[in-house]
Amino acid sequence: MADTEPTVLLGPFSSPGARATPWASASAVLAEAEVFWLSTVRPDGRPHVTPVLAAWSLGGMCFTTGAQERKARNLERNPHCVLTTGTHALTGTDVVVEGAAATVDGHAERAEAAAGLERKYGAHLTGPEGAWFGLGAAVAAGDVRLYRVEPAVGFAFGKLPVSSQTRYTWPDR
Repeated sequence: MADTEPTVLLGPFSSPGARATPWASASAVLAEAEVFWLSTVRPDGRPHVTPVLAAWSLGGMCFTTGAQERKARNLERNPHCVLTTGTHALTGTDVVVEGAAATVDGHAERAEAAAGLERKYGAHLTGPEGAWFGLGAAVAAGDVRLYRVEPAVGFAFGKLPVSSQTRYTWPDR
């Protein structure tokens, strides 16, 4: 599950003179984003979208949920999903990561992902007054489901003043 650099390609619907968004810049958006929108597929084929906390760890995007949550039940049947985040404005960059989600069961991997979530969300997870206090410990202990989305393809959408659409593909996936 080592991090590998994706291939970067500027999309055809970009503005004249636009440049591809380097993966390092897209990764920075992922690292700074507080909220991600997770899209999964219900058993009847309808989409399901919900906000989640997520962090890049173990070579992919990691997030948690309870076993009976709709997103967990959807992923049991169909692991394909999409995580989106960005500025939600006409400027800046939005990032999309598509892939397949799998549960992370190994103790060392869970501890690493928990540490990544705690670094990213700080007191929200680590402070007694935090909204998700103790989540890191629950992740490490295996008390909540931890998913890792292995990216198959990603996109960065640069917006005003110059529109760019960048596609990322990982050669080993």
